[in-house]
This record gives sequence, C-alpha cells and structure tokens, in this order.
Amino acid sequence: MENNKKYFEANKFAWDQRTEVHVKSDFYNVEAFKNGASTLEPMVKDELTEVKDKSILHLQCHFGMDTLSLARMGAKVTGVDLSSKSIEFAESLSKECQIPARFIQSNVLTLKETLDEKFDIVFTSFGAICWLPNIDEWAEIVSHFLKPGGTIYLAEFHPYLYMWDWDSKEIMYPYFCKGQVFHEKAEGTYTDGDKGLSYDEYFWIHAISDVHTALQNNNINIEFLHEFDYTPHECLSNLEKRADREFVYKINGHAIPAVFSMKGCKQ
Repeated sequence: MENNKKYFEANKFAWDQRTEVHVKSDFYNVEAFKNGASTLEPMVKDELTEVKDKSILHLQCHFGMDTLSLARMGAKVTGVDLSSKSIEFAESLSKECQIPARFIQSNVLTLKETLDEKFDIVFTSFGAICWLPNIDEWAEIVSHFLKPGGTIYLAEFHPYLYMWDWDSKEIMYPYFCKGQVFHEKAEGTYTDGDKGLSYDEYFWIHAISDVHTALQNNNINIEFLHEFDYTPHECLSNLEKRADREFVYKINGHAIPAVFSMKGCKQ
C-alpha cells in the first residue's frame, strides 16, 4: 500500500478534476437522473436482478449515480470512492433527490479501517479495477465485506481493450503484466466539456484469469463469466455505434472484446 502511495495521490487528484467536469457533462446527464432515469446498464439490469431489500456495497462508485439507481430499486446502498469531490457530489445528489444512501471517501484497499459491516452484495462496474495495483488484495477486500452466501457482481471493461491505442489502433500495452504499473500524462477526460484538464494517471491491467482466480482463492465460487464485443459507454475514440447502448471497437473490421461481467457467491 505504502509503495503505491504516490500513484493513489496522483489518481485522486485526477479524479477530483474529472468529477468537476463529469457532473456538468452531457455524457453523464445528471438532469435525466434527477428526473428518474436509471444509469445502470442493460447488462447489469439483466444479470443483477435481485437487489430489493439487499444491502449493497458499491466499490469505486464515482459520484454515485449507479449507487443511487440501485437504491431506487429498493436496495440499502453504501458507495465508496477515492475522490473526495465524487463523494461530496454523491452526497448532495442523494440529498437533493431524497434517495437514502451512505457514501464514504476511502481507498478501497484501506476500507477496513473505515467500515465494519457485512453486505449481501458487493458491486463494481466499468473502469474501476484498473486503478488498483493488486487484484488479490481487492478480492480479499470483496470477500471480507460479503456475508456468507453474499454476491459479488463485477461488470468491467475487458483488459484486452486496454492493450490498444484507440487512435492509432496499435497495441500499446501487454496483456500479461501482473503488478506492472503504467503511466500516462492525460489531457482532458472521456466526456464532453473536458478542455483544460491535465494530470498524471497510473493504472494496472488485470487479466480476466487473474480476477477469476483471485476471487476463487478468497472463498468465492464463480457462477458465471460473460464476455461482450461491445461497450455500453461511448467513452473511447473510434467507437462505432451498432445499436442502442452498444459501441464496438474494430480492428481490421472485427469487433474486439470490450466488456466482461462476472458473478460469484461467497461460501
């Protein structure tokens, strides 16, 4: 944890900046959410169906719209994020929309220092685990916070997608790189209204097999693993829209793996 302190500090600064832009963007469309729209993606709604009256821990929740969407479905929710700006806005959104929720500003990997509770469901989605250096530590945290018989549901960008430079369509990063940190000097963000942003970011690529094995090693039986050739988010350059909420990234005319989902049950 201490060895990665500078990476977490840089990423917190990056996401604090991003949040200031994201909450005003058309991409996130906060006004639609305030008017009742759910931000949960179709695949999430299809695969995580029983949430009413469940306690849900949403790890890396950004500014909480997915968390609050789950609350609207009857769940008792707790959202956690590294960014203080994200948590600040999530709390104000919860209050404005009168949706009960609890939000905690914390690094996921040190969450046990702040939270002492067990949950029916641990939920993580899209662009989350790449900000964590050790997927084994993450899986231990997931297992720690799950009740026996509880569910982990993860919907994430496919690690194969991270290998590519989205503009040049050339491979930039390796797939098998456990523990290796990557650095980019980023300009802007993936939404509209991003002019003027500049920051360093550090990320890690976790092979699907590593995610699967880490959860299994922490007493979680994997119920399914699904892969998709599209992303529901138009958040990368050179994506082609195939259908509503389906955007594909093509190499030589073929859509590559873009998203995966995984569901498991704690023994």
